[in-house]
Amino acid sequence: MSAQSQKARAAEAALEYIEDGMIVGLGSGSTAALFVKALGRRCAAGDLSIKGIPTSRETEQIALEAGVPLIPIEQADRIDVAVDGADEVDGGFRLIKGGGGCLLREKIIADAADYMIVLIDETKLVETLGAFPLPVEIDPFGWTITAKKVFDALRRAGVERPLVDIRRQGDRAEPFISDGGHYILDCACGAIEDAYSVDAELLAIPGVVDHGLFLDQARVVIVGEDDDVKVMEL
Repeated sequence: MSAQSQKARAAEAALEYIEDGMIVGLGSGSTAALFVKALGRRCAAGDLSIKGIPTSRETEQIALEAGVPLIPIEQADRIDVAVDGADEVDGGFRLIKGGGGCLLREKIIADAADYMIVLIDETKLVETLGAFPLPVEIDPFGWTITAKKVFDALRRAGVERPLVDIRRQGDRAEPFISDGGHYILDCACGAIEDAYSVDAELLAIPGVVDHGLFLDQARVVIVGEDDDVKVMEL
């Protein structure tokens, strides 16, 4: 079975956690999009009455087309649950996210939610984070200086040979711009043995807005498999 089918299974399984009256953080990316569309079908059928808060402009458009009622985050005093995908998940429910460039808004929503549900296909489960490049969101001002500091910080945190590169907009030379108006550095780390040290080192850099390590936030990981789903909870 394809990874797309596994993602669809995980997305459908996540609906079991959604109850009437909830405010739901809607993640970004291909797996989150499948969940948003499935949620829209439940709303349209009258099975659920919820309000969603999207983590990106792309997710907002998908939700509107799917018929998911949305509210601005400023109108929410709390978020019941955030549902999102991930680029990598290890056995401690530590994540790398941000391959789509929405990591800051995704992290704001995840942190505000009572709990976070992560949807993945089985290829995203790893023993050690780092095969997927770690995204780091930075302010455009002085970005070359910040990139050098990010390299040095990764070395101090135990990453032996980091490769730090600015993300570009497709085939164009211009840097990719996040929904928050920032640049993204993609950091090939190879292996992140101490994610907490990397977290602390990166956040100590003035030009760094945030990074794609999501630590101690996921409570449920739903893994789509060929014939079923595997639900893991902390």
